Amino acid sequence: MGGAVLLECEGPLARVTLSHPGRFNAMSRAMWWALKTVFEELQTRTDVRAVLVCGQGGHFCSGGDISEYPAFRFDEVGLRDFHENDVWGGLSAVLACDLPVFAQIEGYCMGAGVEIASCCDIRLAGQGARFGAPIARLGFPMAPREAQLLAREAGLATAREMLLEGAVLDALEMRARGFLQAVWPDGEVARHAQARALHATQLAPQAARLNKQTLRSLASQPLPAELMAGAYGYADSAEHREGVGAFMAKRKPAF
Repeated sequence: MGGAVLLECEGPLARVTLSHPGRFNAMSRAMWWALKTVFEELQTRTDVRAVLVCGQGGHFCSGGDISEYPAFRFDEVGLRDFHENDVWGGLSAVLACDLPVFAQIEGYCMGAGVEIASCCDIRLAGQGARFGAPIARLGFPMAPREAQLLAREAGLATAREMLLEGAVLDALEMRARGFLQAVWPDGEVARHAQARALHATQLAPQAARLNKQTLRSLASQPLPAELMAGAYGYADSAEHREGVGAFMAKRKPAF
């Protein structure tokens, strides 16, 4: 399993970098586990006051590492374990972090990328960034917790476009819809994102942690038990196998 989630601390600012060379930082299972570990560590640190999440090589994250999918996606138990433990384990660790979390978004921010960005408090992007979750082309839906997160942060209308039409939206459109707090030319986003994150490190750390806890409580809403119970029953379906198989074979799926 390739890829890594890198943690560097520069004084009170922590930088978390998604790194999967050659795959536009697509999230492997190992990367989901690493994301969880990194943010659980950051939650315990008293020397860090803000976190900046970015991708390596000009892209944030292109989605999940589809090359791994045939090993577990077509079994309901394995599929549930992947989404509820690997993916949600990583995302929930970001959501549970009491530090201000900034996203520096460039290039692709698709699928897993837009989910990770949705966990961040302040989302800042370059004009060339592209956002979407066109997984219907792969023959499967977004997992319930992940869809709830996307709908809450990007809005139901945007979630519908991404999931039902496979829409890919640009940074200015996502800024107009309220998902992004700011957009700059691609060459300037890193400098501006770091400046804003550094500014947050100068504010009262206790107030930041208490505000994060309050905002997290306001956003909490449990999903219906019946939805979660049947969420992964499609694992062995023909559409699911065809979508992933077509992507792996680099051909158009026949749904």
